[in-house]
Amino acid sequence: MIAPALSPANAMTVDVEDYFQVQAFAGVIDRASWDTMPCRVEANTDRILQQFDAVGVAATFFTLGWVADRYPAIVRRIVAAGHELASHGYGHARVDSQTRDEFREDIRRARGVLQDLGGVPVMGYRAPTFSIGPRNEWAFDVLAEEGYSYSSSVFPVRHDLYGTPNAPRFPHHPMGGSLVEIPMTTVRLGGRNLPCAGGGWFRLTPYPLFRALLRRFNRMEGAPGVFYFHPWEIDPGQPRVSAAPWLSRFRHRVNLSAMEGRLDRLLRDFAWDRVDRVFADALAVSTV
Repeated sequence: MIAPALSPANAMTVDVEDYFQVQAFAGVIDRASWDTMPCRVEANTDRILQQFDAVGVAATFFTLGWVADRYPAIVRRIVAAGHELASHGYGHARVDSQTRDEFREDIRRARGVLQDLGGVPVMGYRAPTFSIGPRNEWAFDVLAEEGYSYSSSVFPVRHDLYGTPNAPRFPHHPMGGSLVEIPMTTVRLGGRNLPCAGGGWFRLTPYPLFRALLRRFNRMEGAPGVFYFHPWEIDPGQPRVSAAPWLSRFRHRVNLSAMEGRLDRLLRDFAWDRVDRVFADALAVSTV
């Protein structure tokens, strides 16, 4: 395992996808219908870029190739604003639903689209729904073979849709390979890992408690954390997906109206930067 270096900043990350592409709605929204859905990702990403610019925060945008193909201006604006451009794959298919060859094609296609549009190297990847785990660790080798330097795809928690509770909690080289995995942040309490990385957990947790947990992680572990969210999370006006199960709808919509304000507080309460700069020491080791 790579020893985590002290850093004045945590890593701010955005998974650029639209509301109808989330795993919670995969059973009720046919992938073939995506192009017929009212898209909101471009406007929402612009709002995020403005919010980051207002407080001088640079972030990493894990961007779907599907989105980049249809809204290329998003990619150019991300790069022009000084953020890191990274890959979220092309079609938002779970990695554990793909064969090795299908996965290779997905990440190769996404990286090609993003690099062509952004004009910068794409070195990072995040799996949709944190879907790399013990049964498909071969994905790390494929990522390295396709030119990626790091992944941020593992969440060391127990969850019904994802999670590897016993995974390392800090940057490491999976399977002894060259790729660096930068896992999502967890706080160790009561013998278990509690999520402290954003998403639905951030919207559910009272903000003062989340802030205290992230400060505890930074102080006790002497390490930077990773925070993530999606453009649709700042958009309470998005269409409702009434056909989805109640739990899926609840998880998706809980506290959407408060998210932008919470995010503003978070941006001001901590120092933030891009993944490639926050974890520069760990990534430098991987290239030696």
